[in-house]
Amino acid sequence: MELGIVGKPNVGKSTLFSSLTLTNVPIANYPFTTIEPNVGIGYVRTKCVCKEFGVNDDPKNSYCIDGNRFIPVKIVDTAGLVPDAWRGRGLGNQFLDSISKSSILIHVIDLSGSTDEEGRPVKPGSHDPEIDIKFLEKEINMWIYSIIKRHWPSIIKLNKMHKIDVNQAIYEKLSGLKLTINQIKDAVEETIKSYNSNFENWRDDELIFLAKKIREISKPIIIAGNKIDYEIAQKNYIHLKNLGYNIIPISAVAELVLRKLAVKGVVHYLPGDSSFKVLDPSSLDSKQLNALKKIRESVFNKINGTGVQQLINYAVFNLLGYIVVYPVKDPNKLTDGEGNILPDAFLVPKGTTLRELAYMIHTDLGRKLLFGIDVRSKLRLKNNYILKNNDVLSIVTA
Repeated sequence: MELGIVGKPNVGKSTLFSSLTLTNVPIANYPFTTIEPNVGIGYVRTKCVCKEFGVNDDPKNSYCIDGNRFIPVKIVDTAGLVPDAWRGRGLGNQFLDSISKSSILIHVIDLSGSTDEEGRPVKPGSHDPEIDIKFLEKEINMWIYSIIKRHWPSIIKLNKMHKIDVNQAIYEKLSGLKLTINQIKDAVEETIKSYNSNFENWRDDELIFLAKKIREISKPIIIAGNKIDYEIAQKNYIHLKNLGYNIIPISAVAELVLRKLAVKGVVHYLPGDSSFKVLDPSSLDSKQLNALKKIRESVFNKINGTGVQQLINYAVFNLLGYIVVYPVKDPNKLTDGEGNILPDAFLVPKGTTLRELAYMIHTDLGRKLLFGIDVRSKLRLKNNYILKNNDVLSIVTA
């Protein structure tokens, strides 16, 4: 799974990336600070089952703090996107290629309206952030359209001369976008339904619509409304929410500050907490203490946290529909072969079967799978058992 952070320049994409991954990247108040895409690891947060079973776990592929399991996901921070990027303007081609494998796009916007369409600083409130939402959707739609348009003659040829189903032909030509055949099939059906015409006769209008549907189905967008600490940002957030946009308010800089101070042991804060505590006020000067006071008053008191962890959790669990499962070897001790308790927490799509999970863990495990055991009920599970959230199960092999 890969989450792509997208948006125009200078809206806080790199700050959000740093706050999610604690990776040092260039952060500055001018466009195109990010040239090459930055890649790091962020974490979704979920309640761990260790408390339910009354055990102290030994996580290997994740970590657990105070009964909260943090599970890794790949995060990609891209170069800023400007109008007509799909035509190659700015760093457009480089940006668009870098999101080709993303399962979901986190679109960072400046809720304060203090950056124009090109990402240049302007007076807060002077730019309408809805313009940025519409522009980014259009750029990605047109980028996918340009790929389809370029390959359309060969897609038709594959269908006519080689008798290859149109869905399969599109799938082969768009293989770099990490699409599934079912996603393409759904998009094609939507286009046929909307235009009531055979795909052989499709022209620009139909292909643009097809591209839009492919983007909506394969790369859903969640909007991160950054800079929520501004007063005007609060009004813009409510306005965009009322318009029906899928938006979560955040303060990337507040999250970054708190996470860095937590690492130093100055504050107690876990990503996603609705409060924080200063542990060592004497280690901070008056400027830093005032900054923390502002974070508490302008961010936490308004949105019950920084919104950053809520953002990534919503992307993975709500939009992508992933669940968490805990495979173990010993169903009684909840351990792996080395004695680690609840060592792994896996993120899997809803609908994943026991057999599919076994193959995800290791090919040999999938091939040798006999059945599973539900740790709670001790019941035997068939290979086609559909996994449920927070399942703890043992995989039995030949």
